[in-house]
Amino acid sequence: MLWPAIRRGLHISTKTFREQVIGAAIGMRAHSGWAVAVAVARLGQAPRVVLRKRIELIAEDTPKQPYHAAQSLNLKAAEKLIGHCKETVQRLAREELGALIRELQSRSFTVTGVGVLLASGRALGTLAQSLASHAAIHTAEGELFRNALIEAAKHWRLPVVPVKERELFDRSAEKLGRPVDEIRERIKEMGAQLGPPWRMDEKLSALLAWLVLAERPNT
Repeated sequence: MLWPAIRRGLHISTKTFREQVIGAAIGMRAHSGWAVAVAVARLGQAPRVVLRKRIELIAEDTPKQPYHAAQSLNLKAAEKLIGHCKETVQRLAREELGALIRELQSRSFTVTGVGVLLASGRALGTLAQSLASHAAIHTAEGELFRNALIEAAKHWRLPVVPVKERELFDRSAEKLGRPVDEIRERIKEMGAQLGPPWRMDEKLSALLAWLVLAERPNT
């Protein structure tokens, strides 16, 4: 079954879905202005990375760190800037995720779910409160980009699995039925099969995709 994620304007081809397809999940870790996305599918008995990408979430005319840029503005101007940045980030997140879906479909994979890594979950205040301290600015910027990825998955009607980064290994061990050390070794093997880059971004995104695949094996 093809997940009903095709919207007007994306033009995702359904030709490959006439044949057998394989479920794949996407894990993503956001930074200011960009994110790493890794797709994992079960090929044979083992999970394998089938796609990894850096996705851009900021346009050339948009500050990479919107809240930092807004800090020196009056509140009205800051609201206007942040509003513009949110619209841009959300649009790019939808476009980038749509491109990932299309590329995976072209390889006979169907996306069964999307995972997004979260921070500690500190509650955001008003814009004025967010701009009042350096720590609050970082929190607000992180939420801006992570929320855009979550909303992009919802836009394409894909199940979303948000997971706090500090809980990822424990939750994965419980769901996968494997000890953490074994999971770490498997993630290391995935990187060895692919070659660089295989940094913390790719490792955690791959593990998150593996977890989502276990929770959402089929559409």
